[in-house]
This record gives sequence, C-alpha cells and structure tokens, in this order.
Amino acid sequence: MRLSLNTATVKKATLAQAARLCAEHGITGIGPWRDVVEAAGGAKAAKRLLDQYELTVTSLCRGGFVSTGSAAALEDNRRAVEEAADLGTAELVLVVGGLAEGSKDLPAARAHVARALEQLAPYASSHGVRLAIEPLHPMFCADRAVVSTLGQALDLAEPFAPHEVGVVVDTYHVWWDPQLFTQISRAAGRISAYQVCDWVVPLPADMLLGRGHVGDGHIDFAPITDAVLRAGYTGHVEVEIFNQTIWDTDPAETVKTVVDRHLTHLGPV
Repeated sequence: MRLSLNTATVKKATLAQAARLCAEHGITGIGPWRDVVEAAGGAKAAKRLLDQYELTVTSLCRGGFVSTGSAAALEDNRRAVEEAADLGTAELVLVVGGLAEGSKDLPAARAHVARALEQLAPYASSHGVRLAIEPLHPMFCADRAVVSTLGQALDLAEPFAPHEVGVVVDTYHVWWDPQLFTQISRAAGRISAYQVCDWVVPLPADMLLGRGHVGDGHIDFAPITDAVLRAGYTGHVEVEIFNQTIWDTDPAETVKTVVDRHLTHLGPV
C-alpha cells in the first residue's frame, strides 16, 4: 500500500518541511491538519505547495465536533469542506465530538451527530468532498467522540450514498473491537482513509499521546490491512502518530522510521 504522512506525526514541522521530507523519502501522500494548512497561507496556497512535490492529499483533518447541536460548529464544518475542496482531497475526516458540558446523555449527543450529517452531507457532496466519520476508542467518548466503533460509524453513514459519507479505519482506535473484521467487510465502498499507528502501554497521563510507531506495540497490522484491502480500499495508508517523544524527535528521523516500519509491516512505499 502506498504511504501517506499525516502531518500530526511531525507536529513541529511546517507543511513545507513535511512535504519536502515526503519527497526525499519517496512518500507520495500527505494528510494535513487544518492548522498546518492555515499556517501555510490557506488551502489554495497549500495546494500549490503540495503540487510542487507531486503529493496526493489523502485527507484533511479535521471537521466534526457536532455532538452538541452548535450552529457555529456546523459553520466551521462548512469551511472545512471548502478547505478540503481547495486542497484537492475528497476526504474530510470527522471527529464527531463528545458530550456537552455537564451532560451525560449519549443518545442525545449521537442524535445531534446524525442531524449534523443530514445538514452537511449535501454541502460536502456539492464540493466533491466525502464526510469521513472516524470512530475513536471508547476512552475518548466523553470528550472527543461519542462514536466509538466502526459499526456505530457505519450506522450513521448508511442513510447516505457511499460517496457522500464514509468511515475511517484507524488501527489505534479500532484494533480491540471483536466485531472489527465483520464491520470492515460491511464498510466496503465507504472506507475513506486507512490510518495506522501502534497501541503502546503504559498509557501516558494524556491518553491522546499513547500512540507509537508501527511495530512498537500490540496491534497485529497484517490481518487488519488484509481486511481493508479485501473491502476494496485502494488508497494510501496514512501514518498518524500522537506521541510527545516522537514530536520531540527530529522530523527527518521520524519520517525515516515511518518509512522503515512501513516497509517491514505494510509493504512497499
């Protein structure tokens, strides 16, 4: 599978630096975050930069946080759709959001997400962008994503055409799920992105940063990758790592490690 570098993996690098490192290491895809795009002068300027390195923009991170019914959140997602279109990517990753402050009502939060998709999907589709629901590990349910499993994400996606709403398979978030392979098969035609990193223990105090390089932890990548391919996914595999030690490492060294681990565990770049 072709390799893509999510810019979160080299958090301290600018978009230009990340793009140059991709080109130097034979990486053909990049998945930028919106803050990195903004720092590069906006989506149109970022596209010109990435085109110079002949990089495919595999996704834009992120939209979402629509679980409280906020009108401002919907407007921000419309802007994210426009940015994705200007970047030339068809995939806008959605981290749907957690519970509203003081709330314990999960069904209500999930209902807000469903209603937001109804409002956003037509707008995204009109821009050639698919909304890509990313389920997050249940430990993030309260504050980041009330969608915790691939099955839940697919339930939300099913009312829409596959080109309108898809799902993200991120190994860090879904590797533990006993229904994973059944749900990956069910996701055929809807897999917007395949993101990888490893699950390492012990978890740090900030659970968000408990990710490692592929091969450093407990995830068996081969069967998950095989299932994603059998489901018809033909896109890049995007490496997205949140880890303070890795962020503090020279980005060039990090990218070299990413490539080496990809060759060992996932195949040619």
